[in-house]
Amino acid sequence: MSSSNFIKNIVIEDLAAGRVKEVVTRFPPEPNGYLHIGHAKSICLNFELADEFKGRTHLRFDDTNPVKEDAEYVEAIKRDVQWLGFDWDGLFFASDYFKEMYERAKLLIRKGLAYVDDQSADQIRETRGTLTQPGIESPYRNRSVEENLDLFERMKNGEFPDGAKVLRAKIDMASPNINMRDPVIYRIVHATHHNTGDKWCIYPMYAFAHPLEDAIEGVTHSICTLEFEDQRPFYDWVIRETEMPHVPRQYEFARLNLTNTVMSKRKLKMLVDEKAVDGWDDPRMPTISGLRRKGYTPEAIRAFCREIGVARSNSVVDEQMLEHFIREDLKLKCLRTMAVLRPLKVVITNYPEGQTEWLEAENNTENPEMGSRRIPFSREIYIEQDDFMENPPSKYFRLFPGNEVRLKHAYFIKCEEVVKNEAGEVVELRCTYDPETKSGSGFTGRKVKGTIHWVDAAHAVPAEFRLYEPLITDGEEGDDRSFLERLNPNSLTKLQGFVEPGLKDAVPHDKFQFFRHGYFNVDPKDTKPGQLVFNRIVSLKSSFQLPNK
Repeated sequence: MSSSNFIKNIVIEDLAAGRVKEVVTRFPPEPNGYLHIGHAKSICLNFELADEFKGRTHLRFDDTNPVKEDAEYVEAIKRDVQWLGFDWDGLFFASDYFKEMYERAKLLIRKGLAYVDDQSADQIRETRGTLTQPGIESPYRNRSVEENLDLFERMKNGEFPDGAKVLRAKIDMASPNINMRDPVIYRIVHATHHNTGDKWCIYPMYAFAHPLEDAIEGVTHSICTLEFEDQRPFYDWVIRETEMPHVPRQYEFARLNLTNTVMSKRKLKMLVDEKAVDGWDDPRMPTISGLRRKGYTPEAIRAFCREIGVARSNSVVDEQMLEHFIREDLKLKCLRTMAVLRPLKVVITNYPEGQTEWLEAENNTENPEMGSRRIPFSREIYIEQDDFMENPPSKYFRLFPGNEVRLKHAYFIKCEEVVKNEAGEVVELRCTYDPETKSGSGFTGRKVKGTIHWVDAAHAVPAEFRLYEPLITDGEEGDDRSFLERLNPNSLTKLQGFVEPGLKDAVPHDKFQFFRHGYFNVDPKDTKPGQLVFNRIVSLKSSFQLPNK
């Protein structure tokens, strides 16, 4: 059962008072891009609310703008909703209702509540007024019903070019709510629609179409984000004046805003179009498909959406909260193994040449039921470059000349010699090992302060590792060009390293915890046979803690 919130309380009251017999919600995306994490909040709210009260949720595409919409987006949205774990009770398109919307618009004309305006979009914008000044009435506002019906019919028949005429609602140009100042409800667009082809050349505006769609489908609770709050009077006006038999109610909640996260669909599309990212599913993108490719799970996203709750006022959520939930979801599921991302070769000079022994390693210390695995160990291994310093500072407990560390699951090794290339760079370490110090042997002769991970060189499997940072770290403010110029140049780092041999047959979306590095997902797009690519989902540690409730 979901936690209490003001929308849920409204539903409870409506059911108790008999105003609603069955709860019907809808998730109504525009198919003009891929869904992002903000949409996930709306998906979870609508589907889980209806499920809790044994109601229905519709998936409906608000496809009223053929210029920006595409069947690719329709399929991507369906895929994302299902991946999140939800099944819709009806699949609908706004374009299914174009005929009825057209008839309802004619009803408004006959009632003297709509008129055809010949002004340009710029002229209409200039005469809308301001928050403190009323708008100016159009010179075409008082056309006769007969003339308006004739012109609207001719608009539908394709007699006029794009932008030549629009149909406007006739409400109040002096209204304090700008949305009520004779808003445009139909415009001419000669473009092929993904669903209706070339059947129509006039299309309803979103603000006019949306309430009609809700009413046609019998939606009871039309839940949207706060930016539509000022549109609610027009939403109610459309339902009332078009004389729809079913009367839905609109309720607004705060949209999701995440720190260091681009949440504008327009800017996300710009990133894709400008090839600043590898498509909509780039793991740096906050799209659901990008999060899926990065390695997020639907369980983690649903838990995150439940935790942030449903509020009436906007706020910003720390991105670390989302990361917290993926750690929580994966910590008992993932094999904990070793990977070396920046390899440094180590030769253990006193280990027998040609010998390989197989060591026992637990798969997940927090989940003993996952059992153990065997990993190879021999004379040559790889460690992380960061785990060695030739001249370390104090309290550096990893490997340096003369120092001893423990190899995870293996032995103590001591650095005896440093090998450098002509440029003076460290390329190899010569070490010795103590055969008495094998992990699990009960050795207590002495202790070391550092434990490092490694991969056996003879059996290591080459892999690419992709590490991510936010695409932008200082907000979305500014114009579009400056936005693109402010992208984080370190948002993607690619490294060539090695993983344990047991991972050689890993398949897309397999997830692992790599010792000290974090959680990683096998990339489903670029991984090929013999070519493993791992995306880092999240690092291991964070100072973030959930707030006390």
